[in-house]
Amino acid sequence: MIPAPVIIAVDGRSGAGKTTLAVELAARLRAHHKVSLFHLEDIYPGWDGLAAGVERYVSTVLAPLSRGEAATWTSWDWENHYDGESRVTLPAEIVIVEGVGAAAEAARPMLGAVIWAESPDDVRRTRALGRDGETYEPYWDQWAAQEEEWLGRDDVPAHADLRVQNLADGSAPADLLKLLPCLPALAPVLAPELSARRGLRLHAERLDALPDAPALFQSLYGRSANAVWLDSSNADAVPGSAGEDSADPAARTAAERSRFSIMADDAGTFGQFVTHRSGVSLISTGSSTARVPGPFFRWLDTVWGRRAVRTPDGYPCDFTLGWLGCLGYELKRETGGSDLSAPTPDAALIFAGRAVVLDHAEGAAWLLALDAPDAGEWLAQARAAVEAAGGGARPPSDGPAAQAGGSTGVAPSTAPAFRSRDTGARYREKITAAQHQIAQGNTYEVCLTTTLEARVQAASLDAWTTYLALRRRNPAPFASYLRLGNLAVASTSPERFLRIASDGGMRAEPIKGTRRRAADPQEDSRLRADLATSLKDRAENIMIVDLLRNDLSHFAEPGSVTVSRLCAIESYATVHQMVSTIDARLLPGAPRAEAVAACFPAGSMTGAPKISTMAILDHLEAGPRGLYSGAIGYFSLNAAADLAVAIRTLVISTAGDGTAELSLGVGGAITSDSVPDDEYDEIRTKAYGVLSTLGAAFPGD
Repeated sequence: MIPAPVIIAVDGRSGAGKTTLAVELAARLRAHHKVSLFHLEDIYPGWDGLAAGVERYVSTVLAPLSRGEAATWTSWDWENHYDGESRVTLPAEIVIVEGVGAAAEAARPMLGAVIWAESPDDVRRTRALGRDGETYEPYWDQWAAQEEEWLGRDDVPAHADLRVQNLADGSAPADLLKLLPCLPALAPVLAPELSARRGLRLHAERLDALPDAPALFQSLYGRSANAVWLDSSNADAVPGSAGEDSADPAARTAAERSRFSIMADDAGTFGQFVTHRSGVSLISTGSSTARVPGPFFRWLDTVWGRRAVRTPDGYPCDFTLGWLGCLGYELKRETGGSDLSAPTPDAALIFAGRAVVLDHAEGAAWLLALDAPDAGEWLAQARAAVEAAGGGARPPSDGPAAQAGGSTGVAPSTAPAFRSRDTGARYREKITAAQHQIAQGNTYEVCLTTTLEARVQAASLDAWTTYLALRRRNPAPFASYLRLGNLAVASTSPERFLRIASDGGMRAEPIKGTRRRAADPQEDSRLRADLATSLKDRAENIMIVDLLRNDLSHFAEPGSVTVSRLCAIESYATVHQMVSTIDARLLPGAPRAEAVAACFPAGSMTGAPKISTMAILDHLEAGPRGLYSGAIGYFSLNAAADLAVAIRTLVISTAGDGTAELSLGVGGAITSDSVPDDEYDEIRTKAYGVLSTLGAAFPGD
């Protein structure tokens, strides 16, 4: 006997390419492991023997192998149509079993992973008959009927850990090998494969040019199904590196936030795409998709938080490739909140093995690529794209970047008619209910939100054009455009949720307190001064600062949590904001994914204390928030992360019926001295930048 092996079943209908797939997968795994391979076609007792063959396989092959014992079984003589010789399959570190029924219900308790191979029906028949010729052709329909009957009572595809569209182009084994280590049951045995992933080489190339960012993104990623642009769209507000040399701390902070823009997709050798919903992550790469049950932050800890690459010499940004995308508010189920379902994913991320980083301070573009066979071709393409996008100098304010979005509005043929989850009267009633909770001592501050939604014809509103108009109208340091399958996110967020630098420095920058901008300079100055001197807004801000000091302290070095800015005023295109900065230093060796979870969701979007206030919000809001008030940003291969709070964010979900649902979340902090009318005016102010760009009005206006 040897220790029980990990058993991988490769199942699928006849002709799905299971045999070739299993053989090639075994060959790749043998680089680090002892692998045994078993084919079910050797044990089926004839052309009517699918059910009997599965029973024989489970009892005489799978059961002993799962115990680490040799399996002795009787083969089938296909030429003479009776039982053949006795054979032995030896256990190994990894056993691969393949064939129709390899992952049948009786087998699954003994399996470490189930792979379901799929191919179109016409391809399957051609492939199977091409392999077995005249021997199989008279029995194709007979065998296919048995497969349908079996799958009718045993839905194996629904229980598969990995599904692969086996195109017979040689890509499937490599794609599967990327995803197999993601499965909890296989991760320990596939440690060598995981280690290889952490020994990656990063190529970094600097180009002394700052191209027109929208043109560059459209050139490189305009046709990508999944692409992310983390866009410092107010970079022009900090020309050159002047902000870094300024004596004004606010200017230095603005320069730091607005220095870099990052754009990438999930194409290439290393590309992956993950979505998480209600405790299940779906991870796709190429032809394959893995289903991984379990909490999102536990999964994140397996793929991020350890340094997998060295930061290149002279490269100034903390992003060195990795995961980019968004986290939804409903991930709070993992951090002390209740379990609610949202129509959008709880998380959606791409893994980028290559990217472009724009350094607005130094006027440079950096091309990053992990060492791979396709890296050279992509680097050449990216260089050409940077040059074609006007890489000679920073574009003037009236140049291509400004013109890319047309006017400051997208002017759809018919302005979207938004509906609100709450009428004005109902929202004011909820404010009063929140104040009752405060009076009862159940909370100090309630960040009450509502959702505006509109359904439009998908063809009438282009997400890309909409984002370009938003970034012109309301530039922001954490603006972003995400295209993730049927989901598009257009955000002009000014607020950082959490930054964890590669060296362990942590920073949160909550915003609490908002005033509109005015066209008249004197009125605008008065509004800014009113915010700066508001005792209510200052109290809101300080309560959230205290909450975040506590959140950061869970994984911070004792004594390292400091408040470097308290209640500073920052001005953006449509609003003035009150912002504070909390810094800390991560404990050496602390799990970085757990440090993010300890701060999630952003305290500025819940209130204080966080957990009890989230429960109050679930009752008051009576519906999910979705991506709104979650986070948008990156998790880098050098263990750094930078995440913005998903506010001022339009979410566009395209349906299969030719329509799209638009969603915009808005809210504000409620305290004991809040005035309901003023609070309602504040959410209207926050919605104005997005709604006016669409030519839409606040519901009820």
